[in-house]
Amino acid sequence: MPSCIRRLSAAFCAVLVFCALFLPCSALELIPSVSAQSAILMEAGSGRIIYEKNARIRMPMASTTKIMTALVALETGDPDATVTVDPRAVGVEGSSVYLKVGERMTLRELVFCLMLASANDAAAAIAYHISGSIEGFAELMNKKAAELGLSDTHFENPHGLDSEGHYTTAQELAIITAHALENAELAEIVATNTKTVDSDLSQHALFNHNKLLRSYEGCVGVKTGYTKRCGRCLVSAAERDGLTLICVTLNAPDDWNDHTRLLDYGFEHYRALSLCRPYQSFYEMPVVSGESGRLLCVTNTALSYPVTENQRLTRVVECHRFAWKMPKNGTRVGRVVFYLDGKPVAEAELTAFILN
Repeated sequence: MPSCIRRLSAAFCAVLVFCALFLPCSALELIPSVSAQSAILMEAGSGRIIYEKNARIRMPMASTTKIMTALVALETGDPDATVTVDPRAVGVEGSSVYLKVGERMTLRELVFCLMLASANDAAAAIAYHISGSIEGFAELMNKKAAELGLSDTHFENPHGLDSEGHYTTAQELAIITAHALENAELAEIVATNTKTVDSDLSQHALFNHNKLLRSYEGCVGVKTGYTKRCGRCLVSAAERDGLTLICVTLNAPDDWNDHTRLLDYGFEHYRALSLCRPYQSFYEMPVVSGESGRLLCVTNTALSYPVTENQRLTRVVECHRFAWKMPKNGTRVGRVVFYLDGKPVAEAELTAFILN
């Protein structure tokens, strides 16, 4: 840390308490019931949970597994690399694009097969290409789950076919999905309705199994799943007016309607409140040395948080009262913390910005 900041006044305190109060409205309507055994509705950017039902119990997740498969594939492998289909990937049970031994296509094209057609053979081909085995690729999936801080998720394969030690929770699957949507390439793939993939041996016409892409306004993905043991599983995401909602249902006989009702509820009652924007000034810090220029404490990121119309947020700026001398631009000088009902829900770093 620069010496000028080390010599900041010891009178460190919280300043600029600000209240953002929204006009009161009538009480929220009753949250809709769902058919799912386990479900969650979560805002992607903040992780705020809007609805949950048995969201922390371990459940099998069928082909929604492939969200993690795709994320690990695109983060670990080169999307433009040519993949030669391993003989062990051909004829995998369940949904398939009927890959042929030795067939060649890019890793990106295999991910399209994986996410649109839910192809189990594509999942296996990806695993053999990246790790040489199903077990080795599952290790990468579990490593990624650990990096995300997940404790109730474990993968044994890349496709989601039934396996005793293959499970997640609705909450942790929503967290995986939120991170997956941060990958621009994967976000584009799961939002694609149709795609034609031409390999050296075949032409694969792909049609996305997720019908919410065609029936729900703002839907941007992400994955369906089904086995007899798991029941119907579905992960969806939709964006409206700066708000991105992720819905997960596990073992849901009426999953399409479950998602429509929950997403409708979320968009009707919540909105994205802008908390800060890049280079927004939250405090002007005096410089006691008398050096020319104004020392502004600014954020370097944009943040928003989902709120209902009758919720109040407060913000507290935490920084020193003054600096002994002018720091360099970009030096960390404090933080701004945002609270909902007295609990911190978001924060942003404050850095020095000098106006001459």
